[in-house]
Amino acid sequence: MPRDSRAPDTIMLKLSKSDAAACRWISAAAKEAGGRAYLVGGCVRDSLLGKTPKDIDIEIYGLTPAMVEKTLSRRFRFEMVGKSFGVWILKGFCIDVSVPRTERKTGEGHRAFDVECDPFLPVEAACARRDFTVNSMLCDCLTGEIVDPYGGRKDLERGILRHTSDKFSEDPLRVLRAMQFIARFGFSPAQETVELCSKIPFENLAPERVFEEWKKLLLKGSKISGGLNFLRDCGWIRHFPELAACSGCPQDPEWHPEGDVFVHTGFCLDHFAAHRTGDDREDLVVGLAVLCHDFGKPLCTAFGEDGKIHSYGHDVLGARPAREFLGRMTREKSLIEEVVVLVERHMAVLDLWRSGAGDSAIRRLARKVGRIDRLVRVDDADRNGRPPLEPGDSPQGVWISERARELSVRDSAPKPILMGRHLVSRGMRPSEKFKAILSAAYEAQLDGEFSDEAGAAEWLGGFLREHGA
Repeated sequence: MPRDSRAPDTIMLKLSKSDAAACRWISAAAKEAGGRAYLVGGCVRDSLLGKTPKDIDIEIYGLTPAMVEKTLSRRFRFEMVGKSFGVWILKGFCIDVSVPRTERKTGEGHRAFDVECDPFLPVEAACARRDFTVNSMLCDCLTGEIVDPYGGRKDLERGILRHTSDKFSEDPLRVLRAMQFIARFGFSPAQETVELCSKIPFENLAPERVFEEWKKLLLKGSKISGGLNFLRDCGWIRHFPELAACSGCPQDPEWHPEGDVFVHTGFCLDHFAAHRTGDDREDLVVGLAVLCHDFGKPLCTAFGEDGKIHSYGHDVLGARPAREFLGRMTREKSLIEEVVVLVERHMAVLDLWRSGAGDSAIRRLARKVGRIDRLVRVDDADRNGRPPLEPGDSPQGVWISERARELSVRDSAPKPILMGRHLVSRGMRPSEKFKAILSAAYEAQLDGEFSDEAGAAEWLGGFLREHGA
């Protein structure tokens, strides 16, 4: 078995002082009890990549679950997750402790596994159940020795994502996990992994699990186009028909020299990834909108009489496929609608700029989309997803951002100034007329007829006189 003798600080220095001390204590205690503890999985991978691991997994060999629990209780408070899994979550640390386990597929779906703890399982067999070779390395906290039975370190150095064994195909979700890993780490998939994934059926996958992988792609990926290309190359793109339709959908080469709609979408997402804000909710809404923004093009793209390719109305037409794409993965209706409205209006920034739109149009856009700043981010990604055209800030985005800021509608819809309480203060009793009056008042506010309560009161007086209310 490949073993690499190296100084323990190589990996341990990537951990916080408290986590590193805890890992060393666990390793020493396990050794004293007759076992051996290893750092495993992603924390080894990330450390070798020079990254600080967010989560630390320790696997203890040679000790029964009862012995592990007795050892841990000498120093830590913990919560045990699933007695059949044998996982202890240490309180106050980012550390999970487990014992090796075997998994036997018993049916369809990701839950159809018979799981048993086996503390005396050979390291090679334990690592074989992991998804990728880069996640199948172990590191002894005391000696720094790296155990690498499947060549994960060489793959890591070469930037190759390779499945560890044929057990990979037992969980179809791993195909989507490969997608987001390629995007996050810039890996190139091994050809045999692409071929294996092409044979794995997309079935019995819980929508929420599928959505989690898409979220990781958008919130953690740096080269998102690579993940999408993998999805296309292994054939799994067919399970996302709205995206699949973008592949091969032509665009006017004058405006889109980069290629078809699918290629454009990948470049747009790469630009989005380079400009994430760190606010996961905001980034998710915008990222999904960028992903879906041209779903309408396959529905309307055609050659015009001028011999050029046109996609008139693709923004509005994209609302339905975007809603269908998202609706298969999440029941979070508010998220879906926040994304869909950005898809539906993603051309508005350019259209308003070209027409020299006034304040009223900008206020009305803010009412429709809620967040003009989100729309500007989608427009920015769209404009910068067209290499080799020169990247940079879009003039329309700069223009509308400044105008929206001046109108106080950059990050929110205009709030109604005239409220029901103002009508009551004039001696009016709540009635069916209230809704009509307040609706008319809001329209007048959007048109700029008033901008404060004094102006609203004056407008109301005139409205009531005119309508005899």
